Amino acid sequence: MGEVSNRLRTIWSILSWILQSAGSYQIFRKCGEKPLLAFVPFVREYRLAICADREEEGRTYMLITAAMLVTSIPVYVFPADAMTTFFFSIATLALVMVNVVYSIRVYSGLCETFQRSKRWIIPFLFAGGITSLIWGFGKTFVPNRKVISYEELMAPESGAEAKALEGGLTVNIRERSARDFFKKKVLLRDIHLSIPSGHMVLLLGGSGAGKTTFVNAVTGYEKADATILLKEQDIYKQYEKMKYDVGLVPQQELMRGNDTVASTLSDASAIRLPASIPYETKRARIEDVLQDFGLDSISASLVEKLSGGQKKRLSIAMEYICDPSLFILDEPDSGLDGVVARNLFEKLRTIADMGKIVIAITHTPDRVIDLFDDVIVLAKDASRTGRLAYYGPVKEAYTFFGKDSMEQILLSINQTDEGGEGRADEFVAKYAEGKAE
Repeated sequence: MGEVSNRLRTIWSILSWILQSAGSYQIFRKCGEKPLLAFVPFVREYRLAICADREEEGRTYMLITAAMLVTSIPVYVFPADAMTTFFFSIATLALVMVNVVYSIRVYSGLCETFQRSKRWIIPFLFAGGITSLIWGFGKTFVPNRKVISYEELMAPESGAEAKALEGGLTVNIRERSARDFFKKKVLLRDIHLSIPSGHMVLLLGGSGAGKTTFVNAVTGYEKADATILLKEQDIYKQYEKMKYDVGLVPQQELMRGNDTVASTLSDASAIRLPASIPYETKRARIEDVLQDFGLDSISASLVEKLSGGQKKRLSIAMEYICDPSLFILDEPDSGLDGVVARNLFEKLRTIADMGKIVIAITHTPDRVIDLFDDVIVLAKDASRTGRLAYYGPVKEAYTFFGKDSMEQILLSINQTDEGGEGRADEFVAKYAEGKAE
């Protein structure tokens, strides 16, 4: 008798799954989702939550549904003693209770999307397959919104790739994306620019605009669908060779306080310079860098005894030890007062004038903007994707945005919920149209 009961239960489960998948297929079509995902176990629950505008709940809903299946398998498939069966039955029951709570949240959102009474939640819970068929195939069940893809939200693309620049940096980032719960998230798109040697460039953008992602893509730390050329050499294809030609100074100071300045640079040279370089050449390079950054007089001092400005200079010197052609700095003036910060950027200007490319991020750009040649402005468009809103000379940037300062430019592209003007898409489209022409 028990065997017959289990078979009937299995048949009913399979039939219910088929009915619910078929109904969800039609619901997905109405909501603009990919209908075939209705037949993919667990993914269906997550996508249904997206249709209901309950994505956060959908993630938990999907995981709980998967966990329910895992805990139920030993009870129905593998022979076990009474204690084991009892344990898995209790675990499954607890998950079912939680699943009901999240089901109610998702179905509640679905009722709002289809502008139906919340009383429909009850038939969804007790006869999900039949109810899904009614909603899916019923012509009167029409959603008031559709799932909008990234492509629909994105501002127009320029479609104009930057040409390789002799001796400079050429960046063509077509897309940098990631996967988040079966959903593609585009972090950067359509960023094309060329920076000549000897230029110092400001990288400007609000929180979440993609500045760090851009830097990681350019340096090859996190590869994108892109072509990055430095002195006409492909950084991605020749990474082991080109990594010595790229210097990246992070915001955090990666130094041991109980080391001396000289030993800190010595350790940096062992990491940042090729092993094939003779010891004497390395020692000479260390001495040159100590002198270049005004650290020779304190070379025997402990790092922990240095002032904030001295620590910043040492942090920069650690990356400069390899004499990179491309030098990128993330907020090198963080925590420094105006005078010390100014001196630091004047040193970076000197490095650029030696034929290097310097790209710097700073939260106080206007106090040192006269030292920069160009500015890269990254902005989040409506799809929250990092886009290029402007690249070019600093003076022309003021005209392009109709603003008098970099801080005002930043406010104009920031989203309204961040205290900005929310005009990112306007300027992304304006710049893309200009490049396309």
